[in-house]
Amino acid sequence: MFPRIPPVTQALIIANVVMFLLQQLPMGEAALDPLQLWPLGPNGFDLFSAANEFKPWQLLTYGFMHGSWTHLLFNMLALYMFGAPLEYTWGNRRFLTYFLVCVAGAGVLQLIVGWWTVSQGGVPYPTVGASGGVFGVLLAYGMLFPNQRVMLLFPPIPMKARTLVIVYGAIELMLGFTGWQPGVAHFAHLGGMLFGWLLIRYWRGQPPFNKRRPPGPRIVR
Repeated sequence: MFPRIPPVTQALIIANVVMFLLQQLPMGEAALDPLQLWPLGPNGFDLFSAANEFKPWQLLTYGFMHGSWTHLLFNMLALYMFGAPLEYTWGNRRFLTYFLVCVAGAGVLQLIVGWWTVSQGGVPYPTVGASGGVFGVLLAYGMLFPNQRVMLLFPPIPMKARTLVIVYGAIELMLGFTGWQPGVAHFAHLGGMLFGWLLIRYWRGQPPFNKRRPPGPRIVR
């Protein structure tokens, strides 16, 4: 089954697994600390600072690190289930662009949330995980294949992909504002969905972009 996974999806899964294995090595977590997404410091960011502060590359690298085996397993399972059909539909380059934009967009929103938390006296903490990219992939799947029926794992309930996206988005929004599930970057998940939605709208030339397209074939999906 593994060789049938399209190349970008396969490469992303392998990269996440390899990075997680590196985290498990002695001193691996400490050595990889600069790759986690840290909140903005009081003076913005300093590229040459040795402290655990925000660096621009963290907007991508944090998305290849995970906090536990279950965290990694569920993200990679979702990436396989929903990312592979998107890559077959969009092609390798467009799918990779989309995934990385969702990861970076999720990081941007998490930076804003982290800055607000620290400004309110909270303790700065790093963020890791591909969940922002995965939630963006889930949104795209629901937009491209809205009537495709999918089966939830817990509980095992079948529903349309569009319904699944709406339910997950509503749950993340509720958990983000209520704080009922601390330690999970719910707003990063929403950021991945938001930036994914904006990128698809941009590709389609839909509001708020409304760009004029040159004559020729159009990508409507």
